[in-house]
Amino acid sequence: MPETDRKILKVKPPPEYPTEDGSYLRGNDLSPVAVCVLLHTFYDKIPSYLQELVKTSIESGAALAGYLQTENVGIEKIICNIVANPNIRYLIVCGVESSGHQPGQTLQALVDNGVDEKRRIIGAEAPTPYLYNIPLEAIKRFRKQITLVNLALLEDVILARRPEVIREAIRCCYQEEPTQFMHWTLYDQGAFPEEALCFKITWRIEKPWAVLSQKEAEIFKKLDIEIERTRQKKRKEDEELLKLLKPQNSSKETK
Repeated sequence: MPETDRKILKVKPPPEYPTEDGSYLRGNDLSPVAVCVLLHTFYDKIPSYLQELVKTSIESGAALAGYLQTENVGIEKIICNIVANPNIRYLIVCGVESSGHQPGQTLQALVDNGVDEKRRIIGAEAPTPYLYNIPLEAIKRFRKQITLVNLALLEDVILARRPEVIREAIRCCYQEEPTQFMHWTLYDQGAFPEEALCFKITWRIEKPWAVLSQKEAEIFKKLDIEIERTRQKKRKEDEELLKLLKPQNSSKETK
């Protein structure tokens, strides 16, 4: 609980921030809030009302505001960018939940439950909620650093699409004293009391849900070795056959 007349600590983000590119706008680096607009369509067909949410977020003082479409790599990029700026203590989720990827529900499950030993987000209802391309340290830090204000999961889904609602949520995150916003109590907590973490997605797995267990990996490794041996044997046989045919071709050409 904040104290009266307390000093709100802010820090300068490192030069690497934001570490990952994506479909977002950068605003006030000292802001305590970032905004994630859920996208239920293609990037080249983003409706104007969702574009307005991003614009409103930046104009209202958000540090970052952009779109999220997928429940894996998209969330990984958000994590990387947020843990690189300790000033960000809230992530507001708005827009329209995708019935397929369900990134809004996946984000909530991540904050509530974390990931299991296979990097699957516990409790996520999406088809492929795996965070396999970033360190566990980044995931743990993200869960400690931010409070999720998930408007997309409200019973009245229209609220998550109204610019004035997003504007008010951001305003409350800036307050020095606890301010009630719906069922969240918001205020500027100051920077997270640990150094920024600068990570990038370094190992891209297109289908992380297909990552094999050690036993399965050993089986497939043996198969790969056998396949390579067969290829080499076939290649050698082809080379020998060409050697046999070449003199015949040469003799024909001299006639």
